[in-house]
Amino acid sequence: MDRVRDFERQGFLVLPGFVPPVACDALKARAEELVAGFRPETVSVFSTHEQTRTSDEYFLSSGDHIRFFFEENAFRPDGSLRQDKALSINKIGHALHDLDPLFDGFSRTPELARLASELGLKQPLLLQSMYIFKQPHIGGEVNCHQDATFLYTEPSTCLGFWFALEDATLENGCLWALPGGHMLGLKKRFVRAEGGGTAFQVLDSTPLPEEGMVPLEVKKGTLVVLHGLLPHKSGANSSSKSRHAYSLHLIDGTARYPADNWLHRSPTLPPRGFEPPTRG
Repeated sequence: MDRVRDFERQGFLVLPGFVPPVACDALKARAEELVAGFRPETVSVFSTHEQTRTSDEYFLSSGDHIRFFFEENAFRPDGSLRQDKALSINKIGHALHDLDPLFDGFSRTPELARLASELGLKQPLLLQSMYIFKQPHIGGEVNCHQDATFLYTEPSTCLGFWFALEDATLENGCLWALPGGHMLGLKKRFVRAEGGGTAFQVLDSTPLPEEGMVPLEVKKGTLVVLHGLLPHKSGANSSSKSRHAYSLHLIDGTARYPADNWLHRSPTLPPRGFEPPTRG
């Protein structure tokens, strides 16, 4: 299979069996440990429908931390959790790959380094990571979007690695992608607004087409590679089974990363590539 040709044509790759089951299970166990140790002083809800809800400081300063974000439907009207904390978290982000040794090792394998190089990244930088739970019954849908909206570079270089840590099906909210949709160009950017908070900067007002999207039902251990301009989404999870996934986003260090991008990192923890961390 010519992975480069297929990626350039359709904007995504589906690579079954890329990660052994034992590595998937180790990541799941570590995520569960992190959630168990989380004491929610700040409650931040992740939603793709109400972007103002994501403009709190806890979210905006998460680029170089390990932060926890709740499902929209996790709370009762009085603010209490409907179910156990472990079943209420939407995702953990956004620097697991730099701050947790297990996630670091998972994210920086020679196989991933080769794949990033093969797909054209000259100076790959691992910018953002997310552990996504897609909880049973309340796992919210993620509406159609392009990753480069949130991780914008000039020129566009965003590349997504999405690892299925459990089987992803139509019932539990698998990914959907628009083959060839990456050729449509970027529609908008998610930026830090001048007066605080965030805003969308519209680049092309025509909506992302959803007609022709195909479901990506994949088995545990599959790696889905996503072009930064590819329109994709995932459905809600109405089933009794979770759909755990780990998502890693890269950019090319040779590209410009504008200062008004929402994701900021401290100068003490700049994004790095696949090399091991330097020890002082």
